[in-house]
Amino acid sequence: MELFGRSTALPKLAAVLSVALAVALALAPPPAPAAGAAGAAAGAALAATPGSVVRWAGPGLVSCSMAGREWAPLDGACWYPLDLERTGSVELVRRSAGGVASRRVAIAAYPWPTQRLEVEERYVAPSAAELARIAREKERVGRLWSLATPRRFTLPLAAPLDSLPPASRFGARRIFNGEPRSPHSGADFAAAPGTLVRAAAAGRVVLAEEQFFAGRAVFLDHGDGLISMSFHLDTIAVAEGDEVARGQTLGTVGATGRVTGPHLHFALRWRGARVDPEILLGRGAPVEIR
Repeated sequence: MELFGRSTALPKLAAVLSVALAVALALAPPPAPAAGAAGAAAGAALAATPGSVVRWAGPGLVSCSMAGREWAPLDGACWYPLDLERTGSVELVRRSAGGVASRRVAIAAYPWPTQRLEVEERYVAPSAAELARIAREKERVGRLWSLATPRRFTLPLAAPLDSLPPASRFGARRIFNGEPRSPHSGADFAAAPGTLVRAAAAGRVVLAEEQFFAGRAVFLDHGDGLISMSFHLDTIAVAEGDEVARGQTLGTVGATGRVTGPHLHFALRWRGARVDPEILLGRGAPVEIR
């Protein structure tokens, strides 16, 4: 009788356990995805090189912002310039008709090589009078980075030379006569003396003068915080306050200032950031957020 009682209880117990297991599985949270799946769902980590530009396109964009500064989209995208010496990470924000989105971008390791140059000793160890002049010039130039005027350019920018050779030296860590100096924040274009130098976009001449390091130089404000610079000119064909058109002659290639030979040093500051000119000239690609 006892044996018979156990045999009838076992099927009942199995049925109860089966129901309990089904209920537990139904109520349990879904298993955590594998690391690869989680990364794909959240979006792959994004890194950008110092001196690059990040482009984040999307429909119905209203504004873009980074580091407390806000601006309007350009050609259906937000463009974020990253300074040549930026480190760490930065949060990029865009606002659209659909809401607000943000992405954090890591700044990659500094990739640029070291460049060793020999120049006149006065450009490595300036006199007291020259140091005072350098300080005055630095102050005048520094005021330009905060200019906030309406945008007057489109991308890509126009080439600063009619025949634009490959660029060299952007970002290079420079050592002059054995002494380390700041990284090279522009692109150097080899060209014969007297070659015409042109405006990359419409703008206003905000400085046109001879400087200690830059030689004869022209600074243009193109609006939206974009400043273009043409250095080491032989002649200057414009004056401060002039309005210039895209492609207009600014001067001619020379070898003035701290140089090792004739060439055009063409540089860009966008919202204060030193960026690779090749990107905005359309010869280099921005970092895309998909």
